Amino acid sequence: MKKDDYMDLDFSDIEAHFPLDRREFIKLFGGGIIILVSLRDAEALPQQSRRRLRPELPEDFNAFLRIGEDGRVRCFTGKVELGQGIITSLAQMLADELEVSLNSVDMVMGDTDLCPWDMGTFGSMTTRFFGPPLREAAAKARAVLMELATEYLQVSLNKLKAKDGVIFDKTQPKNQVTYAQLTKGKKIVKKLEGKVSLKAASEFTIVGKPVSRTDAQEKVTGKAMFSGDIRLPGMLYARILIPPAHGAKIKSMDTSAAEKIKGVRVIKDGDLIAVLHKHPEEAGKALAKVKAKYDLPEAKVDDKTIFDHLLKVAPEGEAVVQGGNLQTGEKLSAHIVEETYLNSYVAHATTETHTALVKIEGNKATVWASTQTPFRAKDEVAQVLGFPSKNVRVIPPFVGGGFGGKSNNKQVVQAARLAKLAGKPVQVAWSRAEEFFHDTFRPAAVVKIKSGVKDSGKIFLWDYKVYFAGERGSQQFYDIPHHQTVSTGGGWRGTPGSHPFGTGAWRAPANNTNTFARESQIDIMASKAGIDPLEFRLKNLKDKRMLGVLTAAAKKFGWTKSKATNGRGYGISLGIDTGTYVALMAEVEVDKKGAVQVKHVVCAQDMGLSINPEGAKMQVEGCITMGLGYALTEEIHFKGGEIFDLNFDTYEIPRFSWLPKIETVLIDAKDSPPQGGGEPAIICMGAVVANAIYDATGARLFQLPMTPERIKEAMNPK
Repeated sequence: MKKDDYMDLDFSDIEAHFPLDRREFIKLFGGGIIILVSLRDAEALPQQSRRRLRPELPEDFNAFLRIGEDGRVRCFTGKVELGQGIITSLAQMLADELEVSLNSVDMVMGDTDLCPWDMGTFGSMTTRFFGPPLREAAAKARAVLMELATEYLQVSLNKLKAKDGVIFDKTQPKNQVTYAQLTKGKKIVKKLEGKVSLKAASEFTIVGKPVSRTDAQEKVTGKAMFSGDIRLPGMLYARILIPPAHGAKIKSMDTSAAEKIKGVRVIKDGDLIAVLHKHPEEAGKALAKVKAKYDLPEAKVDDKTIFDHLLKVAPEGEAVVQGGNLQTGEKLSAHIVEETYLNSYVAHATTETHTALVKIEGNKATVWASTQTPFRAKDEVAQVLGFPSKNVRVIPPFVGGGFGGKSNNKQVVQAARLAKLAGKPVQVAWSRAEEFFHDTFRPAAVVKIKSGVKDSGKIFLWDYKVYFAGERGSQQFYDIPHHQTVSTGGGWRGTPGSHPFGTGAWRAPANNTNTFARESQIDIMASKAGIDPLEFRLKNLKDKRMLGVLTAAAKKFGWTKSKATNGRGYGISLGIDTGTYVALMAEVEVDKKGAVQVKHVVCAQDMGLSINPEGAKMQVEGCITMGLGYALTEEIHFKGGEIFDLNFDTYEIPRFSWLPKIETVLIDAKDSPPQGGGEPAIICMGAVVANAIYDATGARLFQLPMTPERIKEAMNPK
């Protein structure tokens, strides 16, 4: 290596996204070897992932890794650990490519003062998008270390080998040097550019192996810190007044009774009315004494009329995909099936509610926040406080679930506003009622399908329209010559006037709705043609990956042909999400009152290279468990902007007693790029349960959730 190769990079282009100059950077992170990671420069990033890179993505770097003089490897990334396990899987990729042990890697995640800008953690994009450049950076670091070792050991490069943080002469293994020894006294900063040699799948020693999560001990012992666990001297707890309905305007307020409680402070700042106290229980008592009167908006829709409303206000749709001719497809079909599918509003219902703590010192602010988007939160706090963005630091501790809901940072902004007015650190931890009111919901949606099939079982017609869910998952993968898919309503963001309250992303946005509709319709057509649902799907599929997961699921499940309805039934559902192919099969038991017990679920998943099979299995199990909720019980009841479900006494989420036997099959595809694993299995839960209910009872359900009342009504139509 030439002397010039040891020189530091020019950091003049970094300040826009990382507020440190070159000297501060080196001072903060010390000596060692630093490799800057840029998604834009990554050679290994698949083309399909590259097309989805956001335009605001920095040109300089998005993360970096540092091999320190202590021999430890630290990865600094704006990604956040939400419970999905990337704190472990990213470390596995880094450790394997760098040739160090997994326990020598530290992940520093989401801290906006330590980590470069990142768009956020959502959409199962971390492994797919960030994984390839992270591996390249590790390989680059290994190459730098190997070059240093040639000088240190006086051995040619082709005779050296690295393992467990040690480089040694293959002909004389005792002639060796550790990474820590090589980095001592060095200050080397390299940017990831040009091609580097990555390991082949056959060479992996850590990637692809099941490992326990690196955060497991902290979490099971209670040592893990979440935003609500942070305590600061003099901090106040805030409780926020909830209006009776979205869109309500305050007419009058009496806070005198609340202010009589010792230590209480009431803050009124426009639409934000909060009670602060050094004890959260006292803040709650004081909030209960606040008396307010509101002007309520006219309630134009409720949870029963919302679907007609959505169809009335739906804008012109856009074709997602089309082929052949619909009229020709209809003429060729012996059976035409036209059905409408509905799904209600669904809450995120995360274990940890939205939480934030804000401390202001002069013209600087520090924020501890439960967020999926710390850099967005940083800018939002800076705006509300009138500070330069570089003067705001957001630190996300562990996050207790997000599912898309913690991409919004309303609680962070509330805490910042209150801390500014109170002159003290303020923590906002939404109560469960505040969570249900202020959080966004998965949108109510409608899907209309007209399809046609021949007696032979061949599908010839597919006319699909989805309203207000979004297009994700709407692109059917069956071999249908005459088809059209149209999406209208702007997806989960909605269009003005469509929803009476806020809607947003919910684990695998749109795909739960679209898969429920598509796979239910496929089963109906199989029944019309008199063909077993498994055989029918095999007859109409050509995609090898989908055929692979379907046959793997059938083998594991032990699928047998549909039987006479006797209260127990089997169901199938297929889907694609975030590049992952998934097939679910389920067995259910339905009693005469319409109550469902899901007894057994098999999930076969082709996600390309599985970085941590144990983590992937956990995600599948989590998806299936969470999916039971939206399939069977979860829905928001409302009238206009008034929300009737403000806790789990009326909004029922899955319980341990509901859980079926769950079996997971991960397709061996280690030579394929890794795909998303946090969402795919959940998309099939609505349809697989619906299809199994039909097999068990002969009753077809067209609305989610499939409550006992709806099932009983379907079993006993008037």
